Amino acid sequence: MGGEENKEGEMMLVQRISEIYERISKLGSLSPSEEVDGLFTELVHACIPVVPIEVCELSPEVQAMRTKLIKLCGEAEGLLECHYSDLLASFDNPLDHLELFPYYNNYLKLSHLEYTLLARHVPAPPARVAFVGSGPLPLSSVVLAAHHMPASAQIDNYDVDAAANERARRLVRGDGGLAARLAFHTADVMDVTLALRGYDVVFLAALVGVEREEKARVVEHLARHMAPGAVLVARSAHGARAFLYPVVDPAEDLKGFEVLTVHHPADEVINSVIVARKSTHGGVHPPAPAVLRPCKCCEMVQGFHHLGHGRKNFPTLN
Repeated sequence: MGGEENKEGEMMLVQRISEIYERISKLGSLSPSEEVDGLFTELVHACIPVVPIEVCELSPEVQAMRTKLIKLCGEAEGLLECHYSDLLASFDNPLDHLELFPYYNNYLKLSHLEYTLLARHVPAPPARVAFVGSGPLPLSSVVLAAHHMPASAQIDNYDVDAAANERARRLVRGDGGLAARLAFHTADVMDVTLALRGYDVVFLAALVGVEREEKARVVEHLARHMAPGAVLVARSAHGARAFLYPVVDPAEDLKGFEVLTVHHPADEVINSVIVARKSTHGGVHPPAPAVLRPCKCCEMVQGFHHLGHGRKNFPTLN
């Protein structure tokens, strides 16, 4: 009986998401507006509940719809970030006003979660960090640098869009100390090779590689060029949240890495987080992740404060 109920719930969820997709796909523009914001809010609310659904097992038609929907989400997210990056740039110190961005608290929680998981497996605070897919509103890098990474840590941000990087530079210009620690490079990560060997940690944004094959190529490139022992922090999605972001399969997509932990949030933080270490022996390391099932990321502080970085609560950047 439980299996039948799960199947019925899955079908109802897919139908609801498909209906929202049809409405979104008919929009003339995905720029921020009351209609656009309302539709994407409805979509997120549909996907947030923890539902036992495996998107890879859905029909080819539903999977094709999902891929198109993720691309629409990515386009809308980019336009939203551009809008708020420009708005924040109108202030003398944009970093004093980050709470104007409606999803700022989500970034605080996600960055806290990522660094908490990272600290469990990295013996010393990272000195050189790369963030791939930083975008026009690089809140993850800003929060990591301001609240979690040591003051001496350098974060290199990579994005293919020169205009996005220019917006990002404007965002941090009012804080000389932070601006000196955050560099922004216009490059496709597939063209970055030697530089990757210099990083202790590489963060991979969720929307770098929307198609499964594209994501796999990016991860394979990182596995080939990251230094042995360096750590990858990859954002993924699980369950119904995989209609919003691409999935990284720890068992299939992380060849060349030892998967250290996988965490699927159950709160408003959408992305799952995978922490993996580049193999030190040149072969393919069989993944053996410790899968952390849904819990509040604010509870995951054990193993974090022993490094002396970060804060137990989620602070603002004022």
